Amino acid sequence: MRTSTLAIMSAVIGSVAVLAAADGHISDKQIAAGIKARQSQMQLYSFNLGVLGAMAKEETPYEATAANAAANNLMSLVSLSQAGYWLPGSDSDSVEGTRALPAIWAADSKVGEKGKDFFDAVTAMQAAAGTDLGALQAAMGAVGKSCGGCHESYRKPRE
Repeated sequence: MRTSTLAIMSAVIGSVAVLAAADGHISDKQIAAGIKARQSQMQLYSFNLGVLGAMAKEETPYEATAANAAANNLMSLVSLSQAGYWLPGSDSDSVEGTRALPAIWAADSKVGEKGKDFFDAVTAMQAAAGTDLGALQAAMGAVGKSCGGCHESYRKPRE
């Protein structure tokens, strides 16, 4: 599974590079669809992380089946190809309604590394979530850190 996800991440980065070269050929409709898709995926991440976070904070009772389901959902989401989501010209400076900063497309962007960190944290969460509350709580730190690491660098703060 890990090898295939790394291959997917490489394909996504390659797809973005190819699309960047063809920047003038990306329609407004493609950009809007890409933004909607990535925002939808982020909402699904948020929903499942909310289930796990509420249990980790003991705001809701720990339930192994629900924790396992949320972690499995996260693994499915992180394994999806995002080619077409991150099109050049779909950043916060170019389009209203998105918080993706132009830095994500910069030549020195570390977004691939941050994506790998998130994948690794979700993999650990998937292994831990259904075990017990302590394992879930321990895994949440790395997941939160990996989310924040990308958001701090590549997401515009709410105004």
